Amino acid sequence: MTTTDTHTDPNPLLDASFRIPFHRITADHVVPGIRALIRVAEEEVDALAADTSPPSWENTLGRLDELTRRVAEGTTPVHHLLAVKESPELREAWSEVLPEVSSFWTRIFLHEGLWARLRAYADVVEAAREAGDDGLDDLARRHLTKTIRDFQRAGADLPPEGRERLEAIQVELAQIQQRFSENVLDATAAWSHHVTDEAEMAGIPADALERFQRAARDKELDGWLLTLDAPAVQAVLKHARSRELRHHVHEAYLARGREEPWDNRPLIPRILELRQEKARLLGYPDFPDFRLEEQMARTGEGARSFVAGMMERTRPYWERDLEILREAGEERELDALRPWDVSFLAEELRKERYELDEEELRPYFPLERVVEGMFALTTRLFGLQVTAVERDEVWHPDVRYYEIRGEDDGLVGAFYADFFPRPEKRQGAWMNDFIHGLPDREGRLSPHLGVICANFPPPTGGRPALLTHRDVETLFHEFGHLLHHCTSRVPIPSRGGIHVAWDWVEVPSQLMENWTWEREALDLISGHWETGEPLPDQLHTRMVRARRFLGGWAQMRQLTFGLLDLALHTSFDVEEDGDPVDWVTELLLPYSPDEEFAAAHPLPSFLHLFSGGYAASYYSYLWSEVMEADLFTRFLERGLFDRETGTRLLETILSAGDRDEPDALFRAFMGREPDPEALIRRNLGEAA
Repeated sequence: MTTTDTHTDPNPLLDASFRIPFHRITADHVVPGIRALIRVAEEEVDALAADTSPPSWENTLGRLDELTRRVAEGTTPVHHLLAVKESPELREAWSEVLPEVSSFWTRIFLHEGLWARLRAYADVVEAAREAGDDGLDDLARRHLTKTIRDFQRAGADLPPEGRERLEAIQVELAQIQQRFSENVLDATAAWSHHVTDEAEMAGIPADALERFQRAARDKELDGWLLTLDAPAVQAVLKHARSRELRHHVHEAYLARGREEPWDNRPLIPRILELRQEKARLLGYPDFPDFRLEEQMARTGEGARSFVAGMMERTRPYWERDLEILREAGEERELDALRPWDVSFLAEELRKERYELDEEELRPYFPLERVVEGMFALTTRLFGLQVTAVERDEVWHPDVRYYEIRGEDDGLVGAFYADFFPRPEKRQGAWMNDFIHGLPDREGRLSPHLGVICANFPPPTGGRPALLTHRDVETLFHEFGHLLHHCTSRVPIPSRGGIHVAWDWVEVPSQLMENWTWEREALDLISGHWETGEPLPDQLHTRMVRARRFLGGWAQMRQLTFGLLDLALHTSFDVEEDGDPVDWVTELLLPYSPDEEFAAAHPLPSFLHLFSGGYAASYYSYLWSEVMEADLFTRFLERGLFDRETGTRLLETILSAGDRDEPDALFRAFMGREPDPEALIRRNLGEAA
């Protein structure tokens, strides 16, 4: 499909080729390009609904899948550029067309003629099944069933006034959630702190100091300029000896989304109110029950019970760790333990107890070596070859492009990698899918395309980009998502790759992190940036010994995020409970050392909940971790690079997408149900 806008060249958003022309996409393309995509798709929906021929897979469900796939893949580049290269012009263009995009996706499910056509096809399939053969395999049957459920859950059976209200809710939600995200990005980019006193920077690692000096020089300033990008914040909170500086940076980071002109606090109640109204309009008691019906937890109560049980198991370890931190603060004559002390004390204690300095590890993890080793590990485990390929169609010169090939040298997938922070790029690390391969006449899938993004410390002072071990884990985590997408062997895009239950999607990513702790894998992914020497045994031994240190503290913090997410979406009343920020502070008090810690929560900047995909689902990180910790025991038993086990993982989980229920995929690999104690043993030890 090709068309043109007011430009002399074709609109790149309408270029359906595998090589997405990111380098040519501008804000001017967004409105005409997306409107053209939607216009064609709406015409096709109407034609499909009006079709009077006998319904079949090809002329009904297959046709619907194809038209929605084109719209999704056409709008994905804009979503991506908003995350990595946002500009005022791009933001304005997206804001203009966002209501139309939201309405399109809502109206698909509320189109009476389309819904009638789908039900007619489902009736044909059911009649054929009762007669002995519906002509569908298990995957196709599952896809039909789930599509019917998707329409029902999206309001297809609502009366006209209900459908109209639901569309209005979806449009308003999309706009508010986009504004929430923009406020966090703007607040993060707007803050800086100029330091001229060298003593104030004591303890901060040399590479971070060099970055801060360079940032100051770029602004024609002396000294150091601190920002709120993740590497900068972590360098200060973990290493700065100045308690005042740690406090200042901590409070600035926490203030994102709390102050004008980027105040998200008024947006949160409205988002919650709209989600609750949507759930009740669709016949559910609350938003978690609606959201989780198709996930492993099944109900809000199922998720709440999981979080409560894990909190009970974790509390003794958390109390132990809190006492350790308080004693460390007293030894250093701190008046009281404060939120901005925790990361600093944790690093100090690691040095004292385990002779482990994070900065001592960093030289052994230059980004290039880690990436090269990760690809070598992928070859040994799964027989996949990953190679770099030159590409001009990128959004920034730092962006890399790789191809993944199978043992027959066939192209399985490809991906972009964008590793370093920029003011116009959002914080954190993530993976996105751009294109899901389609089957040819012989059933072979065309290549998949995706991206992994991070905000690692960039090269400085003649040194390459050097990663912390946590950065290495993050890279493996996102690469696990990428493998889940690029190795998919599911011929229906919406059932393949990462399109799975939200409390299953983190399993492959978290599973890959385990290799970053093992000696045999570290020999592949580590190498001193000057000598090439792998991580020494003595450092590895200390690293492993320190792995569980303050694990109870870290796990309880993760659980409190799951708790506040579910509680907000279940119990918070917009009319009665006032400010949700204060409400969450009260909620977290029993799981915090004091009120100051309870108040140090990220609600107004919590992108996962209010503009990402984790609303009522943040618990899924721990849910998935329970399963992946158990899955990894199979590699510990049979060999870290055991090819037979790797192939089995590839076939039963990584490539399977949503071919079956997640618990069935788990059993297909392990041969039994999950052992929840595997996570406790790995992260916290045998006893508190």
